[in-house]
Amino acid sequence: MLVIPAIDLKDGQCVRLRQGDMADSTVFSNDPVAMARRWHGEGARRLHVVDLDGAFAGEPVNADIIEAISHALPDLPIQIGGGIRNLDTIARYLEAGVEYAIIGTMAAKDPDFVHKACAQFPGHIIVGIDARGGRVAVEGWASESELEATDLARRFADAGVTAVVYTDIDRDGMMQGVNLEATVALAEQSGLPVIASGGISQLDDVRGLMQHARAGICGAITGRAIYEGTLDLAAAQTMVDAFLGSD
Repeated sequence: MLVIPAIDLKDGQCVRLRQGDMADSTVFSNDPVAMARRWHGEGARRLHVVDLDGAFAGEPVNADIIEAISHALPDLPIQIGGGIRNLDTIARYLEAGVEYAIIGTMAAKDPDFVHKACAQFPGHIIVGIDARGGRVAVEGWASESELEATDLARRFADAGVTAVVYTDIDRDGMMQGVNLEATVALAEQSGLPVIASGGISQLDDVRGLMQHARAGICGAITGRAIYEGTLDLAAAQTMVDAFLGSD
């Protein structure tokens, strides 16, 4: 299980939102590449990058910055989400050295697109499922669908996706703890590896998730907590490694 630092890009800056609200953002750095180097230096084994502007625009907006991070840290796997609506965008990111493309809105609107992407780019596709009250949100969380998160995840059980990033929007950026019950249920009911996101604020949150690593929880994305210092990235990964290496 990986503890994965997040870099959210808005107007070229590294920010964190609260509950996905673009009007409620905190700028943590004007140099996303330097921030990526920082997390790499603290032992990150993967980086989660989101093009927030792209999620709302429906196409990449901060692609140049993402490519710069990839070129600066070629040995650090990057998963990128936000504004990925076609196969050409995925191809561009992979050619730039990004390891995984996260399909969010299109997964809900056009599940066949996920199957096509998995067929064309095997081993490089992650599905992003963002939910509020258990229902899937799309378009940068600006609108909600009638889809239940678990039902959507089941659609991709045999598609060939590498993992699902599951975000509880109500918890995201709020430092109130992860929605452990819903996250574990998604993994168990879909049979897919799940990367937890939203609300991870301290070691206890990571500790709770790692108890379910063998049930399918393969990662924990953390953002505001590592920026504000309530969670030590290196300590969290060391704890997970020690626990999972004990069996």
